[in-house]
Amino acid sequence: MPQAEIHPEWYPEAEVVFDGEVVMKIGSTKPRIVVDVWSGSHPFFTGEQRLLDTEGQVDRFMRRLRARQEIAAEREEVVEKKDPRSADVRTIGLDTRAQEALIEADKTTAGDLADALEDGDDGLLSIAGIGQTALITIKRYLRNEELID
Repeated sequence: MPQAEIHPEWYPEAEVVFDGEVVMKIGSTKPRIVVDVWSGSHPFFTGEQRLLDTEGQVDRFMRRLRARQEIAAEREEVVEKKDPRSADVRTIGLDTRAQEALIEADKTTAGDLADALEDGDDGLLSIAGIGQTALITIKRYLRNEELID
């Protein structure tokens, strides 16, 4: 491929347009350039102080601020969901029979199981469907989550 075919077309007299009016001509790869601010209107060059709110900068800022607040709220929800005491008994790794027995006994979260173990193993072993194997699995999970010693 020859070099001439890879370069964009050059416009030596490209118009720079501000507020519907041609303010200067420059060389460019585009024939017409529309600008919101140029040296003839910028306060730094003119010495004037005026508010330039191009494309609703305040509105864009407020949208970004709202989006950040929503992201922060979602992160807080994720942190709350990761609370080990609120983990569902279905996520512990028990067999179906043990899960159903715990749910029937109104022990639906890891926090409920930790509370039941405060009085000893009998609190869980008294539930029909919970045997030694399920108790070992429950204790292992609760120790890993640092809910019991």
